[in-house]
Amino acid sequence: MSRHPGVGDAMPDIALELPDGGSVKPSEFAGRKLVMFFYPKDDTPGCTTENKDFSALAGEFEKAGVALLGISKDPPAKHQKFMARHGLTAPLASDAQAGGLSDALGIWTEKQNYGRTYMGMVRTTYLVAADGRIARVWDKVKVKGHAEDVLAAAKAL
Repeated sequence: MSRHPGVGDAMPDIALELPDGGSVKPSEFAGRKLVMFFYPKDDTPGCTTENKDFSALAGEFEKAGVALLGISKDPPAKHQKFMARHGLTAPLASDAQAGGLSDALGIWTEKQNYGRTYMGMVRTTYLVAADGRIARVWDKVKVKGHAEDVLAAAKAL
């Protein structure tokens, strides 16, 4: 099995779709720190809480010179509704294509729930340094207090 990018490696530069129809690549944030939080699905309890927590701290991330990007496989139109419904300010992007960024990172993987096997996103956050290298990874994230932990780590970087 091939090794997936981790701390010290360059963040793969794979385009993500934005809710407005545009696209963005990690390299477009060169020169500033970037937090990319990958989550399973819009409008599920944990994911809604995580997005609200990052949105609540968006101004603090901005003040610290850190860009934020929430990512799931949900389509852009669903992201727009999700953002509007919950007043989210942390930008969202879609990683819907096969072989996308979450595949390259190894976090779109087989999961099991109640005996059912399916493909799903492992809730994972990446802190990317200004040089485009992964500085820290939080995997199998527990939502409570996570956005605050990430903000502290981003400020310390």
